Amino acid sequence: MPGSSPPSLPGSPGPSPEAREVPPASEIALAVGDAVRLVGVPPYLKTADPMPMLRPSDLVESDEIGHVVEIRALGQCAVRFRRGAFLIRRVDLSPVEVPG
Repeated sequence: MPGSSPPSLPGSPGPSPEAREVPPASEIALAVGDAVRLVGVPPYLKTADPMPMLRPSDLVESDEIGHVVEIRALGQCAVRFRRGAFLIRRVDLSPVEVPG
């Protein structure tokens, strides 16, 4: 039958623990308002405006803390930094504990 998995052989173990669907460690769960920091500086930044533009990456310092303002499709977040809000992939962000 198309789309079905092949039958397992008698006596064979099930799927290995490595083969199970596990989200990658780099795919972190973020919520609106979370403080984040860039893991690495991308070659450019894309603004989170209704009509996005590409901006130079030096607008965000490597140690600057931003706040998530929106979660978007395809694993992207709109993050507000000191010099603007930019679309950044979730895998390029790390959560930060802000002393409160």
